[in-house]
Amino acid sequence: MYSRPEQLLEQYPLIVKSFSKGRECYLCDTNLGTVALHEYYGSKERAAFLAKMLQYLKEKGLLVECMIESNEGEVLVTDEEERKYILTESYHGAECDTKKEEDMLAAVQMLADFHRISNQFPEEIPEIIKRNQNSLLDLYEKHNRELRQVRNFVRSRKKKNAFEELFIRQYEPFSRKADAVTEALQSMRLTEEAYGFCHGDYNQHSIIFARQGIAIVGLERFTYDLQIRDLANFVRKMMEKNNWNVHLGMKLIGTYMKIRPLKEEEIRCLYFFLAYPEKFWKLANHYCNGHKSWLYERNVEKLEKVILQERERELFLEELQKSLFPFHF
Repeated sequence: MYSRPEQLLEQYPLIVKSFSKGRECYLCDTNLGTVALHEYYGSKERAAFLAKMLQYLKEKGLLVECMIESNEGEVLVTDEEERKYILTESYHGAECDTKKEEDMLAAVQMLADFHRISNQFPEEIPEIIKRNQNSLLDLYEKHNRELRQVRNFVRSRKKKNAFEELFIRQYEPFSRKADAVTEALQSMRLTEEAYGFCHGDYNQHSIIFARQGIAIVGLERFTYDLQIRDLANFVRKMMEKNNWNVHLGMKLIGTYMKIRPLKEEEIRCLYFFLAYPEKFWKLANHYCNGHKSWLYERNVEKLEKVILQERERELFLEELQKSLFPFHF
């Protein structure tokens, strides 16, 4: 009896020697080398455009996981349950080490190159990959509503657990910061120049230091949105791993700007992305959507860490505001 990967791989012009479970994919050793089988949640049109974009980036010198066509010349295949899959090239090596400055700087350089080169893509951009121009404001308004929902739930609990006690004590100061960012965004008007192709989830797992060079992976979630969103996401994750080290944060942003200089509106957006208390919202939302009756000590530890790091985060934001753009927030 065939497994699902074997059945799907029969639809491709290759010989499979073995396969194993990887990060959100199956890694397959074939006569063409190692390839990766991913479940895909987008449309056929979106997949076709992604394949075209990846090929363009490869031709421009970036190492990316190009898509492999099936026997029928398609970039999408389906299983018996109509679930969609794509097959891509795969790179082996170490991921970006969040404790090594040289790794993080290399990753941010690759991100700037990806943004710069993808902006030169010569074909028309289909509407299916474009985000709403109010997507950032809409996102944070949604986050704020979710924070209030968690607060209301916790307040209604007569007997609160350790996470709930800690959350409700810290809700007001974090909520004020979230509201301030959202209010500031309401008056921002972004030009089309701030938008471009985005990785969609750029983090330490998105970079592989392979034998062939440094590869950008995980582009299945790519979109056309504020490019500064990728940079902010990466910087925030690196800063959380390094206690919001001011020197590191400014160096990451400065390294990116040497390759792709930022316009004033992008710097403002970068500040707002980093000023929003994302981790506090994320922990609260995860708790609210999970098993509230279960208290995971790890969640309490994570919330305690967010609280302990908040002063360092504020110092970094002050330096960012002072060094890059002296506007009042």
